[in-house]
Amino acid sequence: MSEERMSLGKVMKNGIITENPTFRLVLGTCPTLAVTTSAINGLGMGAAATFVLICSNFVISLLRNFIPDKVRIPAFIVVICTFVTMVQLLMQAFIPSLYDALGIFIPLIVVNCIILARAEAFASKNTPVASAADGLGMGLGFTIALVILGSIRELIGNGSIFGANILGASYEPMLLIVLAAGGFLSYGLMLGLFNLITKKLENKKSRKEAEEA
Repeated sequence: MSEERMSLGKVMKNGIITENPTFRLVLGTCPTLAVTTSAINGLGMGAAATFVLICSNFVISLLRNFIPDKVRIPAFIVVICTFVTMVQLLMQAFIPSLYDALGIFIPLIVVNCIILARAEAFASKNTPVASAADGLGMGLGFTIALVILGSIRELIGNGSIFGANILGASYEPMLLIVLAAGGFLSYGLMLGLFNLITKKLENKKSRKEAEEA
């Protein structure tokens, strides 16, 4: 049981840090750049994608032995589309302001390469519990990345985070950062910083293992 927990923890860590879909695999860049004009938008998109990842991974893993190889991709998309529709209807009913802010990017979760990639690479080959853990890890990694980018862009572009004024009334917002060019600039800098940090951690781990050996 403890080994299983450790394995599931490793699967989740893989999605959050080791293979973070945004900063390491560079997947899902279209919604990343489009919705991160504010922290709340990033959180909303991340939460929606996480729900779809967990549920679709779990169901696809349950059905992996019954889906013929020739139609596995269409079958995966049907499963993913089901949960995206559920998210879309729930957000439209209970969080209409966020639904309006995210717009077309909610239904486009269906073709988000992160979700389809995890279905093909992990859920179709592993147990339902491990697949759900993978979906949670990847979803959290995606959400964290979106919230960080959204917070930075909102803070510099509006002087606020989650709508709360942080820098005061005297701050002059840098509106460029909430435009498309600012999205590319912020993403590029964060991508470089994340890779630099993870590279240093990997080197430190390698040196420690070499010393122990």
